[in-house]
Amino acid sequence: PPPFLLRRVLEEVRRTQPDVVHAQGHFFVGRALIRAAKQLGVPVVATNHFMPDNLVFYLHLPERIENKVTEWAWRDFSRVFDRADLVTAPTPFAAKLAEEKGGYGPIVPVSCGMDLSRFSSTNDGHAFKTRYGVPERPVFMYVGRLDAEKHVDELIKALPLVRRSVDAQLVVVGDGHEHTNLVSLARGQGVEGHVTFTGFVSDGELPGAYAATDVFCNAGTAELQSIVTMEAMATGKPVVAANARALPLLVHDGENGRLFEPGDVEGLASRLAELLSHDGKRTRMGRESLRIVARHDIEITLNAFERLYEAVSVPGRALTVPSGDPVRALAAAGRGVAT
Repeated sequence: PPPFLLRRVLEEVRRTQPDVVHAQGHFFVGRALIRAAKQLGVPVVATNHFMPDNLVFYLHLPERIENKVTEWAWRDFSRVFDRADLVTAPTPFAAKLAEEKGGYGPIVPVSCGMDLSRFSSTNDGHAFKTRYGVPERPVFMYVGRLDAEKHVDELIKALPLVRRSVDAQLVVVGDGHEHTNLVSLARGQGVEGHVTFTGFVSDGELPGAYAATDVFCNAGTAELQSIVTMEAMATGKPVVAANARALPLLVHDGENGRLFEPGDVEGLASRLAELLSHDGKRTRMGRESLRIVARHDIEITLNAFERLYEAVSVPGRALTVPSGDPVRALAAAGRGVAT
């Protein structure tokens, strides 16, 4: 890290005298924090949210060079997080990926968690629809960044296929680099009158946004967890998602939604049409979404991290933890945690 940043972080760690520091990344601030903590003898928990795919995608490099950059990025991650006393990742998929690619492990999976009290199947989407002019017709929705790796273009390309059997519309909530291209694509596909681009919406509007849709859709191929998918599930919505990365951990095909192979627009359209045309199936899958997402309650996450902080701050002390708690993985790591 730059010397001035390290000095400031060192000063702050000295001032606060924490029992444990928790770094949420290995870039400038994260690596400065880890280095400062180790210099001062403070235990470190580090969480990885990084996947090189989200960066190299935009470099447009030849495949051989892209692979080299990816390998370097994982080595850099490992070099920084190797100094931590414990490393976590949001999902088992993310943990396994970092272990395999970064050569570091074991890594403990702990969900990012979410505030289930904000997102509920009882939320009302009427005000959201009124504000953004969303007609009372079957809706599928995407919420998030409009960037290339999110593949929102596939949702737009699927819409005319869906409309062959269902009078459906797409609502795109969010903003990003691809906004202009996506608007043009909707026009080129002849569905501009059936796509609503809301742009950025405030955090307070999000519960109403999810409530305004019938089916949530995520075609992203670089998801280490996907908070927006969990928020939609907590609103009692079925999800159609790409069978990629961590999404299948949330979307169980045929149970709380449907999976499609990345890039298969016809398959995506088929699954959307299936759910949008079947009220009973959506209701059943929505209930299953609520059951699956319950394990990601923020209180469960906070409890898990509190136990992890205690584990690293009191070396050798055995902790008794409930069955199913992510901390159980520490036993395999040889960190003295009893289960």
